[in-house]
Amino acid sequence: MAYKHEDLSPPLDSTSSPPPLFDGTTRLYVCYTCPFAQRVWITRNYKGLQDKIKLVPINLQNRPAWYKEKVYPENKVPSLEHNGKVIGESLDLIKYVDNNFEGPSLFPTDPERRKFGEELITYTDTFTRALYSSFKGDAAKEADAQFDYLENALKKFDDGPFFLGQFSLVDIAYIPFVERLQVFLSEVFKYDITAGRPKLAAWFEEINKIEAYKVTKTDPKQLVEFYKKRFLDQQ
Repeated sequence: MAYKHEDLSPPLDSTSSPPPLFDGTTRLYVCYTCPFAQRVWITRNYKGLQDKIKLVPINLQNRPAWYKEKVYPENKVPSLEHNGKVIGESLDLIKYVDNNFEGPSLFPTDPERRKFGEELITYTDTFTRALYSSFKGDAAKEADAQFDYLENALKKFDDGPFFLGQFSLVDIAYIPFVERLQVFLSEVFKYDITAGRPKLAAWFEEINKIEAYKVTKTDPKQLVEFYKKRFLDQQ
């Protein structure tokens, strides 16, 4: 899918005025460094919806009051303003964008792949929770278990390097977190997530060729510093 370049606007903060809300424009509210928002941002990009879904970045450290009051009472990102309503939750939103907008489909029609895809998407919360909680204990042991799970999942279909063979919502659900964990585990724990995992190594290499994903990546140094503060300074 050919990616259409766009210039990213600066995040809106507490001093910013709201956009003209509920004027018929479809808006995706994100934070450029949030992995949950990144899922929906990648989906939008891959489907070529830059002109159909306007990206509205929010500064989560200094949020505008109008975002909670007028847009999304949960006061989190991502959220999508579409057809006069606002929807949240990243895993629901990637499916919503895939089903309700034009562009290449990101979920297969084959029943076996659909079932496996749903299982993998459901597992993402277990995957991230297990790894994040392990930073205060045996991070390598938990990383072994979780990345072995991904390696085995990648063996199921052999007609492409991705979880369901071809690039799908499953890859989109995992990559923001794998991206962060790969950098953090390597930097802090000297743990290589791809060592002894050829399928995961190939997956990571192929996904990094996708422009729709690459433009959403966060600076690795910034990621490591953020994770160190969040997970290691609390001990």
